Amino acid sequence: MKSILLSTVAVAMTTTFALADGHSVVRMGTEGAYPPYNFINDAGEVDGFERDLGDEMCARAELTCEWVTNEWDSIIPNLVSGNYDTIIAGMSITDERDEVIDFTQNYLPPEASRYVGLSEDADITGMVASQVNTIQAGYIADSDATLLEFATAEELIAAVKSGEADAVFFQGSFLEPIVAEDPEIVWVGEPVPLGGGVGMGVRETDGELKAKFDAVITEMKEDGTINTLITKWFGDDAELF
Repeated sequence: MKSILLSTVAVAMTTTFALADGHSVVRMGTEGAYPPYNFINDAGEVDGFERDLGDEMCARAELTCEWVTNEWDSIIPNLVSGNYDTIIAGMSITDERDEVIDFTQNYLPPEASRYVGLSEDADITGMVASQVNTIQAGYIADSDATLLEFATAEELIAAVKSGEADAVFFQGSFLEPIVAEDPEIVWVGEPVPLGGGVGMGVRETDGELKAKFDAVITEMKEDGTINTLITKWFGDDAELF
C-alpha cells in the first residue's frame, strides 16, 4: 500500500463527467506495475485485484469506466490536472495526501511493510532500497539507514542481488511471492505497520463521484465481495474486513 511524497500541484480542472444528468466515461487511473494490486497482463490489459474491484465498483455504481495507466511518481498531479478521474493503485490513505485530494473509505485494511535481504542478518541500517515516493521510502528516509530509491518496485530485488543495496523495505504482500519463489531472498527483522489502508483517490471537487464509490465499497464489504477478491489475489492468510 503506497504513499506518495507530495509536491505542490495545480488546481483541479473542471470534472469531465456529469453524474447528475448522466455521465461520460469515468477514467480509472492506475500504475499497472504493482502486482497483485495492478499490473499489465500478457494481452496488454490492466489486470489484478484493483482491476477486478474497480470493474465491479463501476458496474454497481452504474458508471461507464475505462482504465488509464500512469507512472507512480506523477500519479497524483495527473489526477488533479484532469488526466483521469480516480486513482486506484495500491494507494495508502495518508494525512499528507488528503491535503491535496479526497479519498473513499479504504477497500483494503492496513498491512505491514517488510524488510528482505540475502540473509536474515542483512543490515537494515545500511543501504536500503525502496520505491520512490512511497510510504516505505519515507520511513527509511526518517530512519538511521541510507535510502536508495528506484522508479519501480521490480528494481528493488535486483538492487539487493547486485550488492547495490543491503536490504529492501517494501509492502509485505508484494514481497511475499518473491520470498516464496526465490531461495536467495529471505525475510529480515519484524513487520512494520504503516499507513491507514488503501483507498481510491478522487479530486476534491468530485464529491458526488466519491459518494457513489463509497456507497458501493460499503455494499461490497457487507456482502463479502471485497473479502472474496482479497482472498483471490492475496491468498487465504490476507487481512480481511
